[in-house]
Amino acid sequence: MPALHGGNMATIEVQRQLLPILDSPNQGARFYNPDLPSSEPFVPGHRTCAGCGPSIQYRMTSKAAGDNTILVGPTGCMYVANSSYLCTPYNVPWAHTQIGSAGSFTAGVAAAYEAMIRKGKWKGAYPNIICEAGDGSASDIGLASISGALYRDHDCLIVCYDNEQYANTGIQASSRTPYGGMTTFSPPGPMVPEAKKLYPKDLARMMAAGHPHCYVATASVGYPIDLMNKVRKGLNHKGAAYLMVYTPCQKGFVYETPRSIDLGRLVVECGLYPIWEWSPEKREFDYSFRPQNMRPVSEYLKLQGRFGHLHAEHIANLQKFANQQWRMMDVTLPEALIQAADAKNLVNMASAAEAAAVAETV
Repeated sequence: MPALHGGNMATIEVQRQLLPILDSPNQGARFYNPDLPSSEPFVPGHRTCAGCGPSIQYRMTSKAAGDNTILVGPTGCMYVANSSYLCTPYNVPWAHTQIGSAGSFTAGVAAAYEAMIRKGKWKGAYPNIICEAGDGSASDIGLASISGALYRDHDCLIVCYDNEQYANTGIQASSRTPYGGMTTFSPPGPMVPEAKKLYPKDLARMMAAGHPHCYVATASVGYPIDLMNKVRKGLNHKGAAYLMVYTPCQKGFVYETPRSIDLGRLVVECGLYPIWEWSPEKREFDYSFRPQNMRPVSEYLKLQGRFGHLHAEHIANLQKFANQQWRMMDVTLPEALIQAADAKNLVNMASAAEAAAVAETV
C-alpha cells in the first residue's frame, strides 16, 4: 500500500531490480560463455577504433545491466566516437554531460527517478543508472563530483573505463598513465629516458578508502564474466558503487589490433592491475581473484609501442611495482619475479625487440 505523508499525497516505494550473478566456475577460462542476456543495449555503428577496449567494456557493461538502463557519458572517447552525426549506438536512454560533472549529473538522474517513482510519475522498477567516465574524467577533472555522488550514496554505478591516458584529445598523460608510458605529454628523451616518471594514481583504492559505504571493485576486459558480475553486484548494491576497468587503447598503447583481450589478461597476470572487490558490509578487501598464471611485466610491456624506449632499469622498476601489488594481495612471489626486479637480469626493451627479430630468421 502507498504510504500517506501529510495531506492526501501517497508515497510509492521504490522497487529496485535484482540482477542474477552469472556462474563462473573457472574465472581464468578464456572461452567459457554462460547464458548471457540476449539484449544488446550497445550496438554496432559507432566510430571507435578497431580493437577499442572502452567500447568492448561498454558492450559488456550495458549487456550485464539490461534494457532498463540509463547511461550517462561525460566528455571523452566514448562520447566523441559514439555520438557523431546526430546518431548513437545505444538502445537505451543516454545523456552527455561535461567532463567535470560526471558525478553531479549522474546523482541528479538518480535523485530525479527516485522522486518521480515516489510521486507516481514514473511507473515500474528503478532503472539501472550507469555513468561511463574515462580516466581523464574519473581520476582527474571530474574526481570531485564523482566523490560527491559516492559520498551522498546516490543509487548509481560509476564506471571508470581506464585507458590510462587522455586518448580523445591526442594521447596525453593522465594520473592513471603508468610509469614509463610514452604519451605526447611524456615523451622519452635524454633527460627523462623513461618518459613518465610518476606511478599511476591508486584510484579505485582511494574510492574505497574515502567512501567505505560503497561497493568498489576493479576489473579488466580480459575477464568478461568477472567484469559483468561486478557490474551486477554494483547495480544490486543499494546505494553508490564504483568500478574501475582496464580498457586498452590501440592508438595510445600502440599494439596489434587483435591483442586487446590478450593485454587485458596479461596486465592482470603480471600484477600491474590488481583485481579485487571492496565489501561495504565487511569493510574489507576481497583478493580472492587469481589469474591462472603469474608473468614478468616484460611479457606485457613488449607488446606495446608506448614502452619500446624503456631501459633495463625502468623495466626492473615496473617489476618492483608489480611485486608490491602482489604482496599487497598476500600472494607469494615466485623466484622468477623476484629476480626480474633486478636490472642485471634484464635487457633494454629495444634490444629485446632486435633479438626477437633475429631469432625469427634463424
